[in-house]
Amino acid sequence: MGVVGNLSSEQIEFFNSNGYIVIESFSSEEETKEMRDRMAELLQEFDGASSTVFSTKDHQQLKDDYFYKSAENISFFFEEKAYGEDGRLRQPKELSINKVGHALHELDPVFRKFSSSEKIKGLFLSLEYKRPTVIQSMYIFKQPGIGGEVVPHQDNTFLYTEPTTCTGLWLALEDSTKTNGCLWAIPGSHKDGLRRRMIRGESGTYFDNPPPIYDQRDFAPLEVKSGSLVVLHGNLVHQSFENLSSKSRHAFSLHVVDTDGCTWSKDNWIQRKTAPEPLYAS
Repeated sequence: MGVVGNLSSEQIEFFNSNGYIVIESFSSEEETKEMRDRMAELLQEFDGASSTVFSTKDHQQLKDDYFYKSAENISFFFEEKAYGEDGRLRQPKELSINKVGHALHELDPVFRKFSSSEKIKGLFLSLEYKRPTVIQSMYIFKQPGIGGEVVPHQDNTFLYTEPTTCTGLWLALEDSTKTNGCLWAIPGSHKDGLRRRMIRGESGTYFDNPPPIYDQRDFAPLEVKSGSLVVLHGNLVHQSFENLSSKSRHAFSLHVVDTDGCTWSKDNWIQRKTAPEPLYAS
């Protein structure tokens, strides 16, 4: 196979105990700039005609074809607060987009290069994945002034396998601080199990349980420099607040599941027409 694990025993121990790790300088300045520049090009080419609004506060909305088809496309999602009362954008489209997803890792050469790199493969080998597969990717903007809140959640809620195997990778493409909407997580919360699932039904998506109530005092900020990678266990409870600052907080995220001995749920929102290729098979 040729893939070599790249996490130390101390990093693995910290991940198993806390449900996350921060790997500083995972990507070079050149690599993060290449991704930011490529996204600027994609936004320049985007005419704004095909898009929708994305919010983590109302997952009942996730039922339109554009959203479902985004699993195998490069699709654009606007911020809730991007539009004025007249239905027009308040600012240029480049400052109005919430995220672009969910198949950048497959369809764009710049993002595919990072997503299938040896260092990504080595990370999952260290985590003992047998056949890791990227199931979705997102470029997240966290726009200045209007970057929306992401409510407390667990990634396995949305990307469920039996048994659960989702791991999230969150690469900071700009410095991420408490001021511009960094990640917050409850250390060790992955040990408490999965609290609820989002189900794709005939009339849209819905949750099988009400949202859990979390004590905000339990959350710890994950402030990181550009180029740092945050690795998130699929059951870790995490969130981010609205960005009310004048600085954006760009990030690129991947969600990976194991496809060896694990079953992708037939009622996940992602139901692909073509099976994704694994990063490797051991």
